[in-house]
Amino acid sequence: MTAALQLKDVCKSFGPANVIEGVSLEVKRGERHAIIGPNGAGKSTLFNLISGLFPSTSGQILLSGRQICGLKPFEINRLGLSRSFQVSNIFANMSVRENVRCAVLWSLGYGHSFWRNIGNLKEVQRKTAEVLDKVGLSDKADVPAVLLTYADQRTLEIAITIAGGADVILLDEPTAGMSHSETNRAIELIEMASEGKTLLIVEHDMGVVFGLSDRISVLVYGEIIATGTPEEIRGDARVREAYLGDEADFAEVTA
Repeated sequence: MTAALQLKDVCKSFGPANVIEGVSLEVKRGERHAIIGPNGAGKSTLFNLISGLFPSTSGQILLSGRQICGLKPFEINRLGLSRSFQVSNIFANMSVRENVRCAVLWSLGYGHSFWRNIGNLKEVQRKTAEVLDKVGLSDKADVPAVLLTYADQRTLEIAITIAGGADVILLDEPTAGMSHSETNRAIELIEMASEGKTLLIVEHDMGVVFGLSDRISVLVYGEIIATGTPEEIRGDARVREAYLGDEADFAEVTA
């Protein structure tokens, strides 16, 4: 079966600085795959390459077997890949409902149309309401997104991802800055959002990573040094050294 997402010897340089050095990675369909690594490892850069925000210097990136290097972010999105960012990326002055509805419109094939009354698009209204209910934002549907709490803004991003109908979802540190209870709620939303889909996630919270992922890849200085199940990664000496600088017990970090 063709992998949902495949990277083949991907490199990225900024002038003389090599940030990503020959990364090869295969994410299976329906898999929840995490990328972890120390600060500055190149995790967000790798996401930017996959989503088309940065052009790669060399290598191949395949989405369901199709080469996507050189495509623009919106073109990649329309092929079935959606992503979130470390910093909330929403339409701040639009309501929660309007934010979700924008994603729904594109997913149902509606482009720019100045003469179409959105209120008459019953399927758009139904799906928008369905997504808001699923993520628990129905009671905030008419609230301007800028007035949401930080956790609710992150929830709105997940809602937009769901509404877009993408088969491959990239989440960049979705629980960063959240309290313990907010993180638990976010995990539930991520599990719900990725059901039946392929998830690639960058996350610093090891409890989230090891509780959510089917497989984990470890990125260090632009290179993947290990890929495996949570149990395999937890026991890998190279991973312990990358995170702790010695052979200390990585299980304490990932518990």
